[in-house]
Amino acid sequence: MTSWTRRGLLAAGAAAALSACSGDPSGQAASGGGRLTGATGTTGSPSPSAAGRPAWGRLARHVDGTLSLRRDGSYDTVRLTENPRFDGARPLAVLTVASAADVATAIRFAQDAGVPVAIRSGGHSYPGWSAGGGRAVGLPRALVLDCRALDGVRLRSDGTARIGAGAALAPVYDTLGRRGRALAGGSCATVGIAGLTLGGGVGVLTRAMGLSCDIVTGLEVVTADGTVRRVSADDEPDLFWALRGGGGGHVGVVTSFDVASRAAPTLQTVYLQWPVSAAPEVITAWQSWAPDADPRLWSTLKALGGRKHPDGPVLLLSGTWTGPASRFDHQLAGLLDHVPTPSVRSTHRRDYRSAMLAYAGCSDVPVAQCTTGPGGALQREAFGATSHVAYDPLSSAGIDDLLGRVEAAQTSGLLEAGLSMDALGGHVRDLGPQDTAFVHREALATVQYTATYTSGGPAAADSYVRGFRAAMRPHWGDHAYVNYADPTIHGYRRAYFGANAPRLAEVREAYDPDGFFTQPQPW
Repeated sequence: MTSWTRRGLLAAGAAAALSACSGDPSGQAASGGGRLTGATGTTGSPSPSAAGRPAWGRLARHVDGTLSLRRDGSYDTVRLTENPRFDGARPLAVLTVASAADVATAIRFAQDAGVPVAIRSGGHSYPGWSAGGGRAVGLPRALVLDCRALDGVRLRSDGTARIGAGAALAPVYDTLGRRGRALAGGSCATVGIAGLTLGGGVGVLTRAMGLSCDIVTGLEVVTADGTVRRVSADDEPDLFWALRGGGGGHVGVVTSFDVASRAAPTLQTVYLQWPVSAAPEVITAWQSWAPDADPRLWSTLKALGGRKHPDGPVLLLSGTWTGPASRFDHQLAGLLDHVPTPSVRSTHRRDYRSAMLAYAGCSDVPVAQCTTGPGGALQREAFGATSHVAYDPLSSAGIDDLLGRVEAAQTSGLLEAGLSMDALGGHVRDLGPQDTAFVHREALATVQYTATYTSGGPAAADSYVRGFRAAMRPHWGDHAYVNYADPTIHGYRRAYFGANAPRLAEVREAYDPDGFFTQPQPW
Protein backbone atom coordinates (compact mmCIF):
# COMPACT_ATOMS: atom_id res chain seq x y z
CA MET A 1 0.00 0.00 0.00
CA THR A 2 1.15 3.57 -0.65
CA SER A 3 1.87 6.05 2.08
CA TRP A 4 -1.45 7.82 1.93
CA THR A 5 -3.29 4.56 2.40
CA ARG A 6 -1.34 3.59 5.50
CA ARG A 7 -1.73 7.01 7.06
CA GLY A 8 -5.44 6.95 6.29
CA LEU A 9 -5.88 3.59 7.97
CA LEU A 10 -3.87 4.74 10.98
CA ALA A 11 -6.13 7.76 11.26
CA ALA A 12 -9.15 5.50 11.09
CA GLY A 13 -7.86 3.47 14.00
CA ALA A 14 -6.94 6.48 16.11
CA ALA A 15 -10.01 8.64 15.66
CA ALA A 16 -13.56 8.03 16.72
CA ALA A 17 -15.92 7.76 13.79
CA LEU A 18 -17.98 10.88 13.23
CA SER A 19 -21.66 10.91 12.55
CA ALA A 20 -21.13 14.12 10.84
CA CYS A 21 -16.43 18.26 7.55
CA SER A 22 -15.09 21.51 6.58
CA GLY A 23 -12.57 24.21 7.07
CA ASP A 24 -14.58 26.71 5.11
CA PRO A 25 -16.43 29.94 5.72
CA SER A 26 -19.61 29.72 3.68
CA GLY A 27 -18.24 26.81 1.73
CA GLN A 28 -14.82 28.21 0.92
CA ALA A 29 -12.16 25.87 -0.34
CA ALA A 30 -8.56 25.10 0.35
CA SER A 31 -6.19 23.59 -2.15
CA GLY A 32 -2.88 21.81 -2.13
CA GLY A 33 -0.53 20.80 -4.86
CA GLY A 34 1.30 17.82 -3.44
CA ARG A 35 3.97 19.82 -1.67
CA LEU A 36 4.25 17.25 1.11
CA THR A 37 4.80 14.28 -1.22
CA GLY A 38 7.42 12.01 0.31
CA ALA A 39 6.81 13.35 3.83
CA THR A 40 4.75 10.34 4.86
CA GLY A 41 7.65 8.12 5.76
CA THR A 42 7.54 5.87 2.70
CA THR A 43 9.97 7.43 0.28
CA GLY A 44 10.20 5.27 -2.82
CA SER A 45 6.69 3.83 -2.55
CA PRO A 46 4.63 3.95 -5.74
CA SER A 47 2.76 7.23 -6.22
CA PRO A 48 -0.97 7.19 -6.98
CA SER A 49 -0.11 9.34 -10.01
CA ALA A 50 2.86 7.32 -11.20
CA ALA A 51 1.17 6.61 -14.53
CA GLY A 52 0.42 10.29 -15.14
CA ARG A 53 -3.04 10.44 -13.62
CA PRO A 54 -4.37 9.92 -10.09
CA ALA A 55 -5.18 6.33 -9.18
CA TRP A 56 -8.77 7.13 -8.21
CA GLY A 57 -9.65 3.47 -7.79
CA ARG A 58 -7.17 3.15 -4.94
CA LEU A 59 -8.68 6.14 -3.17
CA ALA A 60 -12.19 4.76 -3.61
CA ARG A 61 -11.20 1.42 -2.10
CA HIS A 62 -9.76 2.98 1.06
CA VAL A 63 -12.56 5.32 2.09
CA ASP A 64 -16.02 4.66 3.46
CA GLY A 65 -17.49 7.59 1.56
CA THR A 66 -18.38 7.76 -2.13
CA LEU A 67 -15.99 8.94 -4.84
CA SER A 68 -17.69 10.39 -7.94
CA LEU A 69 -15.74 10.80 -11.17
CA ARG A 70 -16.87 12.53 -14.35
CA ARG A 71 -17.91 9.20 -15.86
CA ASP A 72 -20.22 8.42 -12.93
CA GLY A 73 -23.92 9.15 -12.97
CA SER A 74 -23.74 10.87 -9.57
CA TYR A 75 -21.09 13.38 -10.68
CA ASP A 76 -23.40 16.03 -12.14
CA THR A 77 -25.43 16.08 -8.94
CA VAL A 78 -22.74 16.05 -6.28
CA ARG A 79 -20.52 18.61 -8.03
CA LEU A 80 -23.14 21.38 -7.76
CA THR A 81 -22.89 24.13 -5.14
CA GLU A 82 -25.62 26.47 -3.94
CA ASN A 83 -24.87 29.22 -6.51
CA PRO A 84 -25.84 28.26 -10.10
CA ARG A 85 -23.25 30.69 -11.47
CA PHE A 86 -20.64 28.03 -10.70
CA ASP A 87 -22.45 25.15 -12.40
CA GLY A 88 -19.72 25.18 -15.05
CA ALA A 89 -17.13 24.02 -12.51
CA ARG A 90 -15.69 20.60 -13.31
CA PRO A 91 -13.80 19.12 -10.35
CA LEU A 92 -11.43 16.23 -10.94
CA ALA A 93 -13.56 14.18 -8.58
CA VAL A 94 -15.91 14.63 -5.65
CA LEU A 95 -15.39 12.58 -2.51
CA THR A 96 -18.46 12.57 -0.29
CA VAL A 97 -16.61 11.86 2.95
CA ALA A 98 -18.05 9.67 5.68
CA SER A 99 -15.62 10.38 8.52
CA ALA A 100 -12.51 12.21 9.65
CA ALA A 101 -10.56 9.12 8.57
CA ASP A 102 -11.80 9.63 4.99
CA VAL A 103 -10.54 13.20 5.11
CA ALA A 104 -7.11 12.10 6.35
CA THR A 105 -6.89 9.46 3.64
CA ALA A 106 -7.91 11.93 0.93
CA ILE A 107 -5.39 14.54 2.08
CA ARG A 108 -2.55 12.01 1.88
CA PHE A 109 -3.75 10.82 -1.50
CA ALA A 110 -3.88 14.38 -2.83
CA GLN A 111 -0.40 15.12 -1.54
CA ASP A 112 1.10 12.05 -3.18
CA ALA A 113 -0.88 12.52 -6.40
CA GLY A 114 -0.08 16.22 -6.62
CA VAL A 115 -3.70 17.32 -7.03
CA PRO A 116 -5.38 20.33 -5.42
CA VAL A 117 -8.08 19.86 -2.81
CA ALA A 118 -11.24 21.93 -2.41
CA ILE A 119 -13.17 21.74 0.87
CA ARG A 120 -16.95 21.99 0.87
CA SER A 121 -19.36 22.36 3.77
CA GLY A 122 -22.69 23.82 2.72
CA GLY A 123 -21.39 24.96 -0.67
CA HIS A 124 -22.09 28.69 -0.26
CA SER A 125 -18.61 30.05 -1.03
CA TYR A 126 -19.28 33.43 -2.63
CA PRO A 127 -16.25 33.19 -4.98
CA GLY A 128 -17.00 29.52 -5.74
CA TRP A 129 -13.85 28.21 -4.07
CA SER A 130 -15.62 25.03 -2.98
CA ALA A 131 -16.87 24.21 -6.49
CA GLY A 132 -13.74 22.31 -7.52
CA GLY A 133 -12.13 24.59 -10.08
CA GLY A 134 -12.20 25.05 -13.82
CA ARG A 135 -12.82 28.11 -15.97
CA ALA A 136 -16.11 28.90 -14.23
CA VAL A 137 -14.15 29.53 -11.02
CA GLY A 138 -10.72 30.51 -12.30
CA LEU A 139 -8.89 27.91 -10.23
CA PRO A 140 -7.19 24.61 -11.08
CA ARG A 141 -9.48 21.60 -11.13
CA ALA A 142 -9.42 19.88 -7.76
CA LEU A 143 -10.53 16.92 -5.71
CA VAL A 144 -13.54 18.15 -3.75
CA LEU A 145 -13.89 16.92 -0.18
CA ASP A 146 -17.65 17.24 0.11
CA CYS A 147 -18.59 17.23 3.79
CA ARG A 148 -22.36 17.61 3.51
CA ALA A 149 -22.92 13.98 4.55
CA LEU A 150 -21.27 14.74 7.93
CA ASP A 151 -24.56 16.07 9.21
CA GLY A 152 -25.14 14.39 12.57
CA VAL A 153 -26.46 16.40 15.53
CA ARG A 154 -26.17 14.81 18.95
CA LEU A 155 -27.30 16.59 22.12
CA ARG A 156 -25.72 15.55 25.40
CA SER A 157 -27.38 15.70 28.79
CA ASP A 158 -25.25 18.73 29.80
CA GLY A 159 -26.63 20.76 26.88
CA THR A 160 -23.51 20.43 24.74
CA ALA A 161 -24.21 19.44 21.15
CA ARG A 162 -21.80 17.68 18.81
CA ILE A 163 -22.60 18.80 15.29
CA GLY A 164 -21.05 17.39 12.14
CA ALA A 165 -19.40 20.14 10.11
CA GLY A 166 -21.61 19.53 7.07
CA ALA A 167 -24.91 19.85 8.91
CA ALA A 168 -27.18 22.45 7.31
CA LEU A 169 -28.80 25.00 9.60
CA ALA A 170 -32.44 24.03 9.11
CA PRO A 171 -32.06 20.47 10.43
CA VAL A 172 -29.77 21.72 13.21
CA TYR A 173 -32.45 24.12 14.40
CA ASP A 174 -35.09 21.43 14.05
CA THR A 175 -33.16 18.84 16.06
CA LEU A 176 -32.16 21.21 18.86
CA GLY A 177 -35.47 23.05 18.93
CA ARG A 178 -37.41 19.83 19.43
CA ARG A 179 -35.31 19.27 22.55
CA GLY A 180 -35.89 22.79 23.86
CA ARG A 181 -32.35 23.96 23.02
CA ALA A 182 -31.01 26.74 20.82
CA LEU A 183 -27.85 28.19 19.33
CA ALA A 184 -27.17 31.52 17.66
CA GLY A 185 -27.06 31.20 13.89
CA GLY A 186 -28.14 32.59 10.56
CA SER A 187 -31.40 32.43 8.67
CA CYS A 188 -30.32 30.60 5.51
CA ALA A 189 -31.60 27.02 5.63
CA THR A 190 -28.87 25.44 3.51
CA VAL A 191 -25.75 27.08 4.97
CA GLY A 192 -23.47 24.53 6.64
CA ILE A 193 -22.64 24.95 10.30
CA ALA A 194 -18.91 25.07 9.47
CA GLY A 195 -19.31 27.82 6.89
CA LEU A 196 -21.20 29.90 9.43
CA THR A 197 -19.10 29.26 12.50
CA LEU A 198 -15.49 29.26 11.32
CA GLY A 199 -15.71 32.86 10.11
CA GLY A 200 -17.52 34.14 13.21
CA GLY A 201 -21.20 33.50 12.64
CA VAL A 202 -23.69 36.38 12.46
CA GLY A 203 -27.39 35.61 12.79
CA VAL A 204 -30.73 36.54 14.26
CA LEU A 205 -29.70 35.82 17.87
CA THR A 206 -26.23 37.36 17.61
CA ARG A 207 -26.87 40.24 19.99
CA ALA A 208 -28.68 38.01 22.48
CA MET A 209 -26.24 35.07 22.47
CA GLY A 210 -23.07 36.23 20.74
CA LEU A 211 -21.49 34.93 17.55
CA SER A 212 -21.79 31.29 16.56
CA CYS A 213 -18.05 30.80 17.17
CA ASP A 214 -18.41 32.07 20.74
CA ILE A 215 -20.27 28.96 21.92
CA VAL A 216 -17.80 26.48 20.39
CA THR A 217 -16.10 24.46 23.13
CA GLY A 218 -14.17 22.03 20.94
CA LEU A 219 -13.52 20.99 17.35
CA GLU A 220 -12.23 17.97 15.52
CA VAL A 221 -9.94 18.93 12.65
CA VAL A 222 -7.71 17.06 10.20
CA THR A 223 -4.50 19.00 9.61
CA ALA A 224 -2.14 18.88 6.62
CA ASP A 225 -0.01 16.14 8.16
CA GLY A 226 -3.00 13.79 8.17
CA THR A 227 -3.48 13.98 11.93
CA VAL A 228 -6.99 13.99 13.36
CA ARG A 229 -6.90 16.45 16.24
CA ARG A 230 -9.37 17.31 18.99
CA VAL A 231 -8.77 20.96 19.93
CA SER A 232 -10.16 23.12 22.70
CA ALA A 233 -9.11 25.96 24.97
CA ASP A 234 -6.90 23.48 26.82
CA ASP A 235 -5.73 21.28 23.94
CA GLU A 236 -3.86 23.10 21.16
CA PRO A 237 -5.29 26.48 22.20
CA ASP A 238 -3.70 28.46 19.33
CA LEU A 239 -5.47 26.32 16.75
CA PHE A 240 -8.68 26.54 18.75
CA TRP A 241 -8.35 30.35 18.77
CA ALA A 242 -7.75 30.52 15.02
CA LEU A 243 -10.70 28.30 14.11
CA ARG A 244 -13.14 30.55 15.95
CA GLY A 245 -13.50 33.43 13.52
CA GLY A 246 -10.45 33.06 11.29
CA GLY A 247 -12.37 31.49 8.45
CA GLY A 248 -11.60 28.08 7.02
CA GLY A 249 -9.46 26.40 4.46
CA HIS A 250 -6.13 27.56 5.87
CA VAL A 251 -4.86 24.89 8.27
CA GLY A 252 -7.12 21.89 8.03
CA VAL A 253 -10.54 20.39 7.55
CA VAL A 254 -12.90 20.67 10.51
CA THR A 255 -15.06 17.59 10.87
CA SER A 256 -17.19 18.36 13.94
CA PHE A 257 -18.00 21.04 16.49
CA ASP A 258 -18.90 20.82 20.16
CA VAL A 259 -21.12 23.78 21.03
CA ALA A 260 -22.75 24.92 24.25
CA SER A 261 -26.43 25.20 23.41
CA ARG A 262 -28.81 27.42 25.39
CA ALA A 263 -32.34 26.99 26.61
CA ALA A 264 -34.54 27.82 23.64
CA PRO A 265 -36.26 31.20 24.04
CA THR A 266 -39.62 32.23 22.70
CA LEU A 267 -39.03 34.68 19.86
CA GLN A 268 -41.06 37.68 18.83
CA THR A 269 -40.34 38.84 15.33
CA VAL A 270 -41.26 41.98 13.43
CA TYR A 271 -41.25 42.83 9.75
CA LEU A 272 -41.43 46.48 8.68
CA GLN A 273 -41.41 48.08 5.24
CA TRP A 274 -41.08 51.67 4.00
CA PRO A 275 -40.72 53.25 0.57
CA VAL A 276 -37.14 54.23 -0.15
CA SER A 277 -38.10 57.90 0.28
CA ALA A 278 -38.10 57.25 4.04
CA ALA A 279 -34.52 55.95 3.95
CA PRO A 280 -32.67 59.08 5.13
CA GLU A 281 -34.68 59.16 8.35
CA VAL A 282 -34.84 55.38 8.85
CA ILE A 283 -31.13 54.73 8.26
CA THR A 284 -30.13 57.62 10.50
CA ALA A 285 -32.36 56.37 13.31
CA TRP A 286 -31.54 52.66 12.84
CA GLN A 287 -27.77 53.03 13.03
CA SER A 288 -28.10 54.96 16.29
CA TRP A 289 -30.65 52.56 17.77
CA ALA A 290 -29.90 49.00 16.60
CA PRO A 291 -26.27 48.38 17.74
CA ASP A 292 -26.91 49.81 21.24
CA ALA A 293 -30.43 48.54 21.85
CA ASP A 294 -31.22 45.98 24.54
CA PRO A 295 -29.04 42.95 23.71
CA ARG A 296 -32.14 40.80 23.44
CA LEU A 297 -33.14 42.75 20.31
CA TRP A 298 -31.50 42.08 16.93
CA SER A 299 -32.39 43.61 13.59
CA THR A 300 -31.32 43.79 9.99
CA LEU A 301 -32.09 46.69 7.66
CA LYS A 302 -32.22 46.11 3.90
CA ALA A 303 -32.44 48.56 1.00
CA LEU A 304 -33.32 46.71 -2.21
CA GLY A 305 -34.14 47.55 -5.81
CA GLY A 306 -34.16 45.81 -9.18
CA ARG A 307 -36.77 44.16 -11.40
CA LYS A 308 -38.38 42.55 -8.39
CA HIS A 309 -39.40 46.06 -7.24
CA PRO A 310 -41.02 47.70 -10.29
CA ASP A 311 -42.58 50.47 -8.18
CA GLY A 312 -39.18 51.52 -6.86
CA PRO A 313 -36.70 50.41 -4.20
CA VAL A 314 -37.92 49.48 -0.75
CA LEU A 315 -36.56 49.58 2.77
CA LEU A 316 -37.15 46.48 4.91
CA LEU A 317 -36.47 45.73 8.57
CA SER A 318 -36.57 42.34 10.23
CA GLY A 319 -36.21 42.15 14.01
CA THR A 320 -36.05 39.45 16.70
CA TRP A 321 -36.73 39.91 20.40
CA THR A 322 -36.04 37.29 23.08
CA GLY A 323 -37.21 39.27 26.08
CA PRO A 324 -40.65 39.54 27.74
CA ALA A 325 -43.54 40.01 25.33
CA SER A 326 -44.75 43.02 27.27
CA ARG A 327 -41.53 44.90 26.49
CA PHE A 328 -41.40 44.34 22.73
CA ASP A 329 -43.37 47.43 21.69
CA HIS A 330 -41.31 49.56 24.05
CA GLN A 331 -38.13 48.33 22.40
CA LEU A 332 -39.44 49.04 18.91
CA ALA A 333 -40.48 52.52 19.98
CA GLY A 334 -36.80 53.41 20.21
CA LEU A 335 -36.83 53.32 16.42
CA LEU A 336 -40.45 53.89 15.40
CA ASP A 337 -40.81 57.12 17.38
CA HIS A 338 -38.17 58.69 15.14
CA VAL A 339 -39.15 57.52 11.65
CA PRO A 340 -42.15 57.71 9.31
CA THR A 341 -44.90 55.17 9.92
CA PRO A 342 -44.10 51.92 8.11
CA SER A 343 -46.33 51.01 5.18
CA VAL A 344 -46.23 47.36 6.33
CA ARG A 345 -45.96 46.04 9.88
CA SER A 346 -46.23 42.36 10.79
CA THR A 347 -45.38 40.69 14.10
CA HIS A 348 -45.32 37.07 15.25
CA ARG A 349 -44.67 35.19 18.47
CA ARG A 350 -43.16 31.74 17.97
CA ASP A 351 -41.10 29.12 19.73
CA TYR A 352 -37.44 28.99 18.71
CA ARG A 353 -37.77 26.09 16.28
CA SER A 354 -40.76 27.57 14.47
CA ALA A 355 -39.21 31.03 14.26
CA MET A 356 -35.93 29.78 12.83
CA LEU A 357 -37.69 27.63 10.25
CA ALA A 358 -39.85 30.62 9.33
CA TYR A 359 -36.72 32.73 8.77
CA ALA A 360 -35.41 29.92 6.57
CA GLY A 361 -38.57 29.98 4.46
CA CYS A 362 -39.56 26.52 5.63
CA SER A 363 -42.60 27.08 7.83
CA ASP A 364 -44.77 24.96 5.54
CA VAL A 365 -42.04 22.64 4.29
CA PRO A 366 -40.96 19.38 5.93
CA VAL A 367 -37.44 19.79 7.25
CA ALA A 368 -36.23 16.96 5.02
CA GLN A 369 -37.32 19.07 2.01
CA CYS A 370 -35.85 22.33 3.33
CA THR A 371 -33.00 22.04 0.85
CA THR A 372 -32.11 22.80 -2.77
CA GLY A 373 -30.84 19.25 -3.31
CA PRO A 374 -32.70 16.30 -4.81
CA GLY A 375 -36.25 16.19 -3.49
CA GLY A 376 -35.90 19.64 -1.93
CA ALA A 377 -38.53 22.38 -2.01
CA LEU A 378 -36.10 25.33 -2.17
CA GLN A 379 -34.68 26.85 -5.36
CA ARG A 380 -31.10 27.89 -6.04
CA GLU A 381 -30.53 31.50 -7.14
CA ALA A 382 -27.56 32.97 -9.01
CA PHE A 383 -25.96 35.93 -7.27
CA GLY A 384 -22.89 38.08 -6.69
CA ALA A 385 -21.95 39.51 -3.31
CA THR A 386 -19.32 41.30 -1.24
CA SER A 387 -19.21 43.02 2.15
CA HIS A 388 -18.17 45.71 4.57
CA VAL A 389 -17.93 45.79 8.34
CA ALA A 390 -19.18 49.17 9.53
CA TYR A 391 -17.57 50.81 12.53
CA ASP A 392 -19.00 54.30 12.08
CA PRO A 393 -22.53 55.58 11.44
CA LEU A 394 -23.12 57.08 8.05
CA SER A 395 -23.30 60.83 7.64
CA SER A 396 -25.96 62.37 5.39
CA ALA A 397 -23.44 62.26 2.54
CA GLY A 398 -22.88 58.55 3.19
CA ILE A 399 -26.61 57.86 3.15
CA ASP A 400 -26.88 59.77 -0.13
CA ASP A 401 -24.16 57.61 -1.67
CA LEU A 402 -25.89 54.48 -0.39
CA LEU A 403 -29.24 55.50 -1.85
CA GLY A 404 -27.65 56.40 -5.16
CA ARG A 405 -26.42 52.83 -5.53
CA VAL A 406 -29.79 51.39 -4.49
CA GLU A 407 -31.55 53.55 -7.08
CA ALA A 408 -29.05 52.35 -9.70
CA ALA A 409 -30.40 48.83 -9.23
CA GLN A 410 -33.60 49.89 -11.02
CA THR A 411 -31.80 50.22 -14.36
CA SER A 412 -29.27 47.43 -13.83
CA GLY A 413 -31.34 44.60 -15.29
CA LEU A 414 -30.72 42.62 -12.11
CA LEU A 415 -33.53 40.73 -10.41
CA GLU A 416 -32.85 42.22 -6.97
CA ALA A 417 -29.87 44.20 -5.74
CA GLY A 418 -28.91 46.32 -2.75
CA LEU A 419 -27.54 45.85 0.73
CA SER A 420 -28.30 44.39 4.14
CA MET A 421 -26.98 45.79 7.42
CA ASP A 422 -26.95 43.33 10.34
CA ALA A 423 -26.64 44.87 13.78
CA LEU A 424 -23.76 43.84 16.03
CA GLY A 425 -23.25 44.98 19.61
CA GLY A 426 -24.93 43.25 22.53
CA HIS A 427 -23.15 40.07 23.61
CA VAL A 428 -20.78 40.21 20.63
CA ARG A 429 -18.85 42.72 22.75
CA ASP A 430 -18.57 40.37 25.73
CA LEU A 431 -15.27 39.21 24.25
CA GLY A 432 -12.40 41.43 23.15
CA PRO A 433 -11.15 41.69 19.54
CA GLN A 434 -8.16 39.44 20.34
CA ASP A 435 -10.05 36.83 22.38
CA THR A 436 -11.00 34.91 19.24
CA ALA A 437 -9.84 35.32 15.65
CA PHE A 438 -13.00 37.34 14.86
CA VAL A 439 -11.66 40.86 15.29
CA HIS A 440 -14.71 43.04 14.61
CA ARG A 441 -16.16 42.98 18.13
CA GLU A 442 -16.56 46.75 18.39
CA ALA A 443 -18.19 47.27 15.00
CA LEU A 444 -21.74 48.53 14.57
CA ALA A 445 -22.83 46.14 11.84
CA THR A 446 -21.82 43.73 9.13
CA VAL A 447 -22.90 44.85 5.67
CA GLN A 448 -23.65 42.55 2.75
CA TYR A 449 -24.00 43.80 -0.82
CA THR A 450 -25.94 41.35 -3.00
CA ALA A 451 -27.28 41.11 -6.53
CA THR A 452 -29.37 38.25 -7.92
CA TYR A 453 -30.04 37.56 -11.58
CA THR A 454 -31.95 35.11 -13.74
CA SER A 455 -30.10 35.14 -17.07
CA GLY A 456 -26.74 35.96 -18.57
CA GLY A 457 -23.40 35.76 -16.82
CA PRO A 458 -22.37 37.20 -13.45
CA ALA A 459 -20.63 40.32 -14.78
CA ALA A 460 -23.49 42.73 -14.09
CA ALA A 461 -24.04 41.38 -10.57
CA ASP A 462 -20.33 41.51 -9.70
CA SER A 463 -19.99 45.01 -11.14
CA TYR A 464 -22.95 46.19 -9.11
CA VAL A 465 -21.91 44.83 -5.71
CA ARG A 466 -18.26 45.81 -6.08
CA GLY A 467 -19.25 49.23 -7.31
CA PHE A 468 -21.48 49.57 -4.24
CA ARG A 469 -18.60 48.64 -1.94
CA ALA A 470 -16.31 51.11 -3.70
CA ALA A 471 -18.89 53.88 -3.29
CA MET A 472 -19.09 53.22 0.46
CA ARG A 473 -15.33 52.92 1.12
CA PRO A 474 -14.97 56.64 1.92
CA HIS A 475 -17.51 56.12 4.72
CA TRP A 476 -16.79 52.58 5.98
CA GLY A 477 -13.16 52.06 5.02
CA ASP A 478 -11.81 48.65 4.04
CA HIS A 479 -13.13 46.32 6.77
CA ALA A 480 -14.84 43.18 5.41
CA TYR A 481 -16.33 39.93 6.70
CA VAL A 482 -14.45 36.76 5.79
CA ASN A 483 -17.66 34.73 5.49
CA TYR A 484 -18.60 36.97 2.54
CA ALA A 485 -15.24 36.51 0.81
CA ASP A 486 -14.43 38.63 -2.24
CA PRO A 487 -11.29 37.82 -4.26
CA THR A 488 -11.00 41.42 -5.48
CA ILE A 489 -10.48 42.94 -2.02
CA HIS A 490 -6.93 44.25 -1.75
CA GLY A 491 -5.30 44.06 1.67
CA TYR A 492 -7.81 41.35 2.57
CA ARG A 493 -5.86 40.12 5.61
CA ARG A 494 -6.30 43.43 7.38
CA ALA A 495 -9.84 43.85 6.02
CA TYR A 496 -10.96 40.47 7.41
CA PHE A 497 -8.74 40.01 10.45
CA GLY A 498 -7.25 43.38 11.43
CA ALA A 499 -4.72 43.11 14.23
CA ASN A 500 -5.33 39.36 14.47
CA ALA A 501 -3.74 38.65 11.06
CA PRO A 502 -0.15 38.16 12.35
CA ARG A 503 -1.21 35.58 14.94
CA LEU A 504 -3.27 33.74 12.34
CA ALA A 505 -0.19 33.59 10.09
CA GLU A 506 1.80 32.09 12.96
CA VAL A 507 -0.82 29.37 13.47
CA ARG A 508 -0.72 28.55 9.78
CA GLU A 509 3.07 28.27 9.84
CA ALA A 510 2.89 25.94 12.82
CA TYR A 511 0.23 23.58 11.45
CA ASP A 512 0.84 23.77 7.70
CA PRO A 513 4.49 24.81 7.31
CA ASP A 514 4.71 23.54 3.71
CA GLY A 515 1.58 25.35 2.60
CA PHE A 516 -0.50 22.41 1.43
CA PHE A 517 -3.73 24.33 2.02
CA THR A 518 -3.51 27.16 -0.49
CA GLN A 519 -6.72 29.04 0.09
CA PRO A 520 -6.91 31.80 -2.55
CA GLN A 521 -6.97 34.35 0.27
CA PRO A 522 -4.71 32.75 2.92
CA TRP A 523 -3.87 34.11 6.34
